[in-house]
Amino acid sequence: MFSIERQSLILEMLEQDGKVEVNTLAAKFSTSRETIRRDLKEMEGTGILKRMHGGAVPAGQKRSEGYELPLMARGVQKYDEKQRICKAAAKLIEDGDTIFLDNSSTTMNLLRYVPRDIKFTVLTNSIQVMLEAGRLSNDNIVVICVGGMLNLKNYSLVGSHSKAFAQNFFPDKAIMSCRGVDEIHGMTDAGILEIELKRDMLTRSREFILLADYSKFGISGAVYLGSLNEVDCVVTDSKVDRQKLKAFEDNNATIIIAD
Repeated sequence: MFSIERQSLILEMLEQDGKVEVNTLAAKFSTSRETIRRDLKEMEGTGILKRMHGGAVPAGQKRSEGYELPLMARGVQKYDEKQRICKAAAKLIEDGDTIFLDNSSTTMNLLRYVPRDIKFTVLTNSIQVMLEAGRLSNDNIVVICVGGMLNLKNYSLVGSHSKAFAQNFFPDKAIMSCRGVDEIHGMTDAGILEIELKRDMLTRSREFILLADYSKFGISGAVYLGSLNEVDCVVTDSKVDRQKLKAFEDNNATIIIAD
């Protein structure tokens, strides 16, 4: 098991039980206490939890639903669900496509699941997506960086330059995630720095594909991204409450449940 998979499960246990213990985790994952302590130290560094003698508890500060953890911390959350969603979404990319990928913890792993014989262009403001493209590409991926000011919290490029450059493009597909999906508030995000770029790509793309794990449904972030009727396809996981998908069904959006 990779450390990020283990840390994702540790986080789920922490959210469920309110605390975790080193000895219990070491036994559960059949690994050493030193490995678990290293995991907890890394997770504490991202702000997810606070270590204590013999284990860890949730980070002390109270956070609203609209609060956004740093990108690396969000990458641990619902890791397995996000990987399955990316694997399903990768099948939607076709030879010759130009796609926009936003800077979300869900989309940053999508490229690894696209077949190597498909040639396509990626437009993005995500440093992580660019690094992943560079690692995977065998000259089948053209990467276009939108430019802008570096946001260190999220490893993204933001600002008016990002938006102005991106307005030169009309992607075949915009593939994004968001903070929350709600029938009343629509799609919402946590931060304002990237929202204008995401809105532009949503409206300029020929097809808008939303990637959202089950935990995003029924909650709202602080900033409006778009209405649910703007979604052409939603890719989620099998833990989703099917009633939460009715609004998409009513608007004839394609729904893909990633197994």
